[in-house]
Amino acid sequence: MRRDLNYILIFLVVLASQAVRAEATISIIIDDMGDRLALGRRAVNLPGILTYAFLPHAPHSKFLAEQAHEQQKQVMLHQPMSAESHRKMGPGGLNQGMNGAELATILADNLASVPYAEGVNNHMGSLLTQQKPIMDTFMHLLAQHGNLFFVDSRTTSASVALTEARENDVASTARDIFLDNTRSVEMINRQLDALIKKAKARGFALAIGHPYRETLEVLEERLPLLHEQGINLVRASDYIARKYKEKFSWQTSLSPSHPVAKN
Repeated sequence: MRRDLNYILIFLVVLASQAVRAEATISIIIDDMGDRLALGRRAVNLPGILTYAFLPHAPHSKFLAEQAHEQQKQVMLHQPMSAESHRKMGPGGLNQGMNGAELATILADNLASVPYAEGVNNHMGSLLTQQKPIMDTFMHLLAQHGNLFFVDSRTTSASVALTEARENDVASTARDIFLDNTRSVEMINRQLDALIKKAKARGFALAIGHPYRETLEVLEERLPLLHEQGINLVRASDYIARKYKEKFSWQTSLSPSHPVAKN
């Protein structure tokens, strides 16, 4: 009888440990997609359900977005926004001097250039994302487009973008970790370790990376091992829904997340 109880206790401990491991959820967004074809293809072919943020009107955004969609991976618009450094934004950029009509026209044009976009995150934006009125207008426009989510890339700690997204009932979250601010395999591995540690500590974490050779090398090697570490990799929209335990209307259209598999 005691032996049977011991077996039952061991079985329950194993089940509990598996449940704890399964609670850790991460999402990884690959930014700056669309400029380079070869690296873009390699990024899209990474194992696991990743999310890809495409620059509007970039030469390869349409093709690569279609490729990602065919693999049941998530597509986002990587919306250029003005930076404190005044760095050139590229096509489709938004700045603080624009009115609502200008914002609406540019946003609609940008979304049309990235097929299958389900959400938006900011490309640069350390200046614009600090501006409460224009962020309010921008998030209102996102809400009007219907079912678009938003991820604040957090290029400045003074960003109000996430607050304004939530004020406008836009499903949203913010980046926790940049994987590749330092482009070395060693540092990218460290940042990925930090992402996993954060996810295990609080249940969830989101990272942003780029289609750099070093980043792709690390992810190609390590993404297939995530499930063994008790980590679920999910698309950005699914991450938002799980994080807040809310049932967004757009969630019902999501494909099931697979357990494996960056200013």
